[in-house]
Amino acid sequence: MTGLSKYKLICDLEFGDIYIQVLAWMGVIFVSLAAGLALMGSSRPVFALVGVGLILVLSLPFLLFAFVTTLINHITIEKTN
Repeated sequence: MTGLSKYKLICDLEFGDIYIQVLAWMGVIFVSLAAGLALMGSSRPVFALVGVGLILVLSLPFLLFAFVTTLINHITIEKTN
């Protein structure tokens, strides 16, 4: 079969492309931990743990979506000889 073509997968993703996303995620983590520490002094510290967990669990899908779409935008498939 002489008509077979080979393809190569090229990913040109750099750290600078996801730098803002990493900073935003770190901001979410620090804000949720600060809120948790603020609530820790209340009469029910369980609310602090639930609040931190809820913030992290609800923000994780948005972070993963941002990472995956950025990665997909930087992948190309080229035909080689």
